[in-house]
Parts: sequence; C-alpha cells; structure tokens
Amino acid sequence: MTRNYTSRDIYEQLYREIMSLQRKPGSLLRENALCEEFGVSRTPIRSVLQELRAAGLIEVTPYKSTRVTRLDFDTISQQIYLRAAVETAVLLDLCAVCTPQQLEQFAQRNQALRRLAAQPQADPADFYRLDGRLHECWFAAMHKNQLWRLIQTSQNHYARFRMLDLVEVRNFSQIVDEHEALLQALARRDGEALRRLCSVHLYGGVARLRDDLPTRFSDYFVPGTRWPEQTPRPE
Repeated sequence: MTRNYTSRDIYEQLYREIMSLQRKPGSLLRENALCEEFGVSRTPIRSVLQELRAAGLIEVTPYKSTRVTRLDFDTISQQIYLRAAVETAVLLDLCAVCTPQQLEQFAQRNQALRRLAAQPQADPADFYRLDGRLHECWFAAMHKNQLWRLIQTSQNHYARFRMLDLVEVRNFSQIVDEHEALLQALARRDGEALRRLCSVHLYGGVARLRDDLPTRFSDYFVPGTRWPEQTPRPE
C-alpha cells in the first residue's frame, strides 16, 4: 500500500536521516527527487525545506543547490567545552549526595548500553538514544532537567558529530567502559577523578576521529576548518 505522506511525516523522516548521517553533510537535496520519493507535489517539499533551513540543517544557494549543512568543527568544539563544564559541575554536585539507589539506577542504564554494544549489528541511533538517557539521569538526580534541555538545544552540529563517531568508529564498548569509570568515581566520591574522566569521555569522539577528520571526512566540514590537533583540549 502506498503511504500518503504529510509535510510533518516528510520533515521528521528527513530530520532523522540528516541527524543519523544517512544524508551526509554536504549532500544535495533535489526537489524533483524528493517529490518522487515521497509522492507529493513541490508545495509540501518546499515547506519542509524551509523548516529544515530554519533548523540549520540545510543551506540553500538560490538558483543553484540545496545541501545538507556541513559540520562546523569550531561550533562543535565550543559545544563540547560547554557540555564538559556543565556536566562536570553536575557530577561534582551529585558526588556529594549520590545515594546507593541512584548509583544502581545509573548502573542498570549502563548495563543496557553494554548489552546493546555487544550486539554485532547494534544500531548507532539506538546507542545514541540510550547513552543520552544515562547522561540525562544524573542531571535529573540533581533536579537540573531544564539545564539538560538547555544544553540539548542548538546541538545539531555536535549531535551529528557524535553520530559520525558512532557510525564510523563503532567503539561502543569504550564508551560504556568510560561510563563505568565515571560511576565508580561517583561511588568513591572522587571529585578529581570525575573531573578528569568527564573530560576524557566528552572529548572521546574527537580523540577517536582525530586522524580521519582532515582526510576521510574533510568534505563533511565547512571549508577552512581548524582541525582538532590545532584545537586546545582541557586536561
């Protein structure tokens, strides 16, 4: 049966495909091809493209082309810096008050990630979603839900960078092990270890992709990108 797509359906599908890198940064979006793919006229497609442009996910060159927005590594670096500063502060606060029940909750979520990581065909999008829920949990434990939502806004570049790490490196077990080390530091109430481990964890994607960014994935990024080996990283 042929599906009747609404504008919302089309937007949500294209959004997922862009965020999961099925539609790669810099790739073309052609109106005619999208009309044929979804079986709709140009009007809903143009409406969807306007919405994706407003979300910063596509860029339009009038009379020439429409492309998925390339990644901006400077923006990504600043978003990681912000995330590391905020999340470290939350974990340090949590360190002082964390209960055994909360530690058990965090451990169970990490075990769910470990089970997923062990699957040969684990879906990076599923891993990304479960990973986010674990991090959200320690914000929620400190009643910082609004702060979590705030740092999730305007994260399209960073979110796609994280998906690049998950899709291409697939080192899920390393990420789970980093969570485990963080949880052990929480249990020991070891603030210095938490500072170090949180930085290592949140900058992990940069470390894993460092050599491939200027070579394999250079076309994914805006021209003139300042690559990570030139970008200072806090210890």
